[in-house]
Amino acid sequence: MCVFCSIINHEIPSKVVYEDDLVLAILDISQVTKGHTLVMPKKHVDNLMECDDETAAHLIQVVKRLAKQIQERTGALGINILNNNGETAGQTVNHLHFHIIPRYSENDAFVCEFRESDKQDLDEVLGLVK
Repeated sequence: MCVFCSIINHEIPSKVVYEDDLVLAILDISQVTKGHTLVMPKKHVDNLMECDDETAAHLIQVVKRLAKQIQERTGALGINILNNNGETAGQTVNHLHFHIIPRYSENDAFVCEFRESDKQDLDEVLGLVK
């Protein structure tokens, strides 16, 4: 069984931030910054692309509400909301989840870096993804 399913079933203890019929939100045990929270559907799905629309819509509503709440209550200056899909993208637990990461300064423990890649032909890319 996946570790998040075990947490959802209360077989592994966690610090619950929010819970309803469809979603569980817990403090990440590896607090990248104070208030780092994981939000996941109770139904097991590996990633966002496999999630049904109703659950995904509810999940993002909860993420939005909790992000605002966490920012207000912690005094964070910003929030990163992160979702990794697949091992190459950094997903380490194959159960859909969003990270809410409060940001207190540009020098805190969270780093997200966009670097310039090789130049792309945007018309070609558009034809590929559209």
